[in-house]
Amino acid sequence: MNVPALPPLEFPEQLPVSAKREEIAAAIAAHQVIIVCGETGSGKTTQLPKIALLAGRGTTGRIGMTQPRRIAARSVANRIAEEMRGRLGEFVGYQVRFHDQVGPNTRIKIMTDGILLAETQSDAEFRNYDTLILDEAHERSLNIDFLLGYLKTLLPRRPELKLIISSATLEAERFADYFGGATVIEVSGRTYPVELRYRPLEPLSRRERGRGEGNPAQILQKPPSPPTPPPEGEGSEDFNQALLDAVDELAREGPGDVLVFLPGEREIREAQEALRKHHPPQTEILPLYARLSVAEQERIFQSHAARRIVLATNVAETSLTVPGIRYVVDTGLARVKRYSLRNKI
Repeated sequence: MNVPALPPLEFPEQLPVSAKREEIAAAIAAHQVIIVCGETGSGKTTQLPKIALLAGRGTTGRIGMTQPRRIAARSVANRIAEEMRGRLGEFVGYQVRFHDQVGPNTRIKIMTDGILLAETQSDAEFRNYDTLILDEAHERSLNIDFLLGYLKTLLPRRPELKLIISSATLEAERFADYFGGATVIEVSGRTYPVELRYRPLEPLSRRERGRGEGNPAQILQKPPSPPTPPPEGEGSEDFNQALLDAVDELAREGPGDVLVFLPGEREIREAQEALRKHHPPQTEILPLYARLSVAEQERIFQSHAARRIVLATNVAETSLTVPGIRYVVDTGLARVKRYSLRNKI
């Protein structure tokens, strides 16, 4: 196997994980399985493949990293390629469903967990890899659970294969116990001062709007009880009006893009239409959810001059960083998966 020359490895010092790169590299060299636990923003996703290279991995096989979503796999691969001063598809590549940008000299391959699981059909022992990184393992999707179980049985047969599990929650201890007491390395996240404001879901009266305009944080200082989702087809006007009020409040604060969290695709379409009618034409309103095409998802990473409002599901909370965001509106609603014992679904 022809191993391409290693590009220069640079680690941004502002990322907390960079301060622990020597410790993580030493743990990779000494142990077959390690768990890296760190909050969102610590830099785990973009720096772990490079730390694996620092530990001497990627020579007898590729370094493979999984992401739970296609848009995350593409954006992470692009970011790592930029940091290593290369083009996507050369030293760093990615593969998602219907898109494969991996070359013969690719040493770092970013892919969805479904792609790696599908490779068990053609490469049952993952011989193409000498290191695997399971990122966002705390999401515990069905694919991740299958891979964890599969790798536990595979690792004794491939002692040279290294496994790195990246988790943003305290589930790291459970992962460590599952793999027989694997080493856990904790990385602190970056913290910034954040002002929290709470607004009632009901549309505000004109008097309340005027009273809160001077200091919007005074509208409601204590967290309200979680909103009860309206029945299907009911209450959407009040819900959208409350969203418009929140976005208007932030527009008075000054320039900066807004990220709005919504529970699903239908709510995003309804909010997009309401905002389109309400805001001036130069305001850019972009949806972001998993079923969008590649070109539409890539629009959030493109430079822009006008104010931008991004309407996203939790894909923007756990899987990728949306650039330029200064304000966040959380509608307080989310879709939660549940198992019905009666229906067996």
